[in-house]
Amino acid sequence: MNRILIYLLFVAAVLGCGLLIGINNIPGEWYQSLAKPSFNPPNWIFAPVWSILYVIIGFVGAHTFVYRRHTASMRLWVAQMIFNFAWSPLFFGMHEIAVALIVIVALLISIVGFVLSSWKQDRVSALLFLPYLAWVGFATLLNTSILLLN
Repeated sequence: MNRILIYLLFVAAVLGCGLLIGINNIPGEWYQSLAKPSFNPPNWIFAPVWSILYVIIGFVGAHTFVYRRHTASMRLWVAQMIFNFAWSPLFFGMHEIAVALIVIVALLISIVGFVLSSWKQDRVSALLFLPYLAWVGFATLLNTSILLLN
């Protein structure tokens, strides 16, 4: 398959699935009623940040698939996608704050694992995942704070 097509498919699939999950798990009245920490960002920031991150995640996934398909890095990339896509339905859809916290910690661990496993062979992919790692670290802190406050 053409490499450009693989990159386009990965980016489209990740961005598309992320948007679909976001549309079907919109923070509603339940979320608005929760006590939140003072550092909670405004709701409008999440969609653009996640959209940018999903493009990066898709690109990194395609790059890993093309050049290191049968590696721990590829398995960790798949794992982090599963955890990523599970979080919103658990938190916003099912209102399972504690279970969502477990999932986001697993997501954080899988992202760290991806960065570490990619660092020597694919430094670009590892570096591209650092903003994602930072954002998920922040999201983990938010999830933890919301759990403790509620």
